[in-house]
Amino acid sequence: MRMWLKAMILGAAAVTAAVSAAVPARAETLTDALIAAYRNSHLLDQNEALLRAADEDVAVAVSALRPVIGFVVNWGRSFAQDNSGAVRVKTDTLDTSISLSAELMLIDFGRTGLQIDIAEESVKATRQALVGIEQDVLLAAVQAYVDVKLAAEIVALRQSNTRLISQELGAAQDRFDVGEITRTDVSIAEARLAAARSSLAAAEGDLMIAREAYKAATGAYPGRLAALPPSPKIGKTIDEARAVAMKTHPAIRQAQHQVTVADLAVKLAEAAMKPTLGLGVSLGNSFSQERLSGQVGLSLKQTIYAGGKLSALYRKALAQHEAARAGLRQSVVLIEQNLGIAWANLAVFGASIEASDRQIRAAQSAFDGIREEANLGARTTLDVLDAEQELLDARAARLEAEAGRYVAVYRVLSAMGLLTVDHLKLGIPTYDPEAYYDAVRNAPATSAQGRKLDEILKKIGN
Repeated sequence: MRMWLKAMILGAAAVTAAVSAAVPARAETLTDALIAAYRNSHLLDQNEALLRAADEDVAVAVSALRPVIGFVVNWGRSFAQDNSGAVRVKTDTLDTSISLSAELMLIDFGRTGLQIDIAEESVKATRQALVGIEQDVLLAAVQAYVDVKLAAEIVALRQSNTRLISQELGAAQDRFDVGEITRTDVSIAEARLAAARSSLAAAEGDLMIAREAYKAATGAYPGRLAALPPSPKIGKTIDEARAVAMKTHPAIRQAQHQVTVADLAVKLAEAAMKPTLGLGVSLGNSFSQERLSGQVGLSLKQTIYAGGKLSALYRKALAQHEAARAGLRQSVVLIEQNLGIAWANLAVFGASIEASDRQIRAAQSAFDGIREEANLGARTTLDVLDAEQELLDARAARLEAEAGRYVAVYRVLSAMGLLTVDHLKLGIPTYDPEAYYDAVRNAPATSAQGRKLDEILKKIGN
């Protein structure tokens, strides 16, 4: 009974193992690659940290609206000796004093408000820069995925070509042995086989390079890759795509915020020429003298002459304002150019695919016919090998055109400003720029707010 039960268990285990082995491992999809690229990108981590640093600039600007409170503790020892009279007099005193002071800016003619606005606009500009980085990361993942697929297909094509030429060489050797062809035909086939093996080695090297690029883009080497999914929708005309790009592209939005920052900087330079009114409060106590003192006062400050510094800063702000506006216009030009190039490449690759299809059909027909004629002695080995090379080149061109057109669609999407996790609907949580900003925008200092910040930073670290 025990032997029978043991045999049943071993049999069941064997069946389970066989079934598990028969089930192929799940292929990696393009969506998997995009998700991995987003999650493992150190470039995104770097720019998210830069965004948090920009968030803190808002807190720094807000803190200028609040009083600055500080204390000073002094310890000192003083001694003196008077030898002028008949009696020598010595004094030795140890003094300890403490003072507490507070300063509050009452009126600065909008300086602080402008600095807060500048910091907030800088945060918005940095957020758009982060979106641009996200687009670059995802586009690199698409390119890497397609490159690995293409390189693998080229390797398979080169392997098939090498096997076919090996067969042609064997046939040529047989025909030479019976005296149908000369040694020259065999040598030609041998040379072509060596060239095919060289091309195969190059293709395998390209595949290794593509795998390294995939690892750099996604964080891991590719496994078995699934077929490419349908391309995302990009609109029917370039005018539609251009209209979307002008509204959504992060580079344009970033430049718009930078123009606003420059506008505010001009106003801040003007406000710097105006006076400031502050309130000061101080309280001190000298323990050795048992004296308590206090002071409350207003201070009005106005720079009369600074050697031309304030005027120079104002002119500098005006120049930076002009530069920011020119930068916005240039961003628009570059986005339109990139979109036009990407759209043109779509048309070029589409035409190349159609031409390659016709070339493949013609080259296949020619190769089949020449090979039959060679069997009848009407064609040489060189003719067969030339026809085969033309067919191989046509198939390789078709694969490259398909890969190029697929990536071109995503380049158009990137030029429109839509190559993002949210637009592609990847279904993963993304970095929330509002969470950290909302936690620090009011310059928190209390323990409760500090614990909230700790929780947010812990989530970011994970």
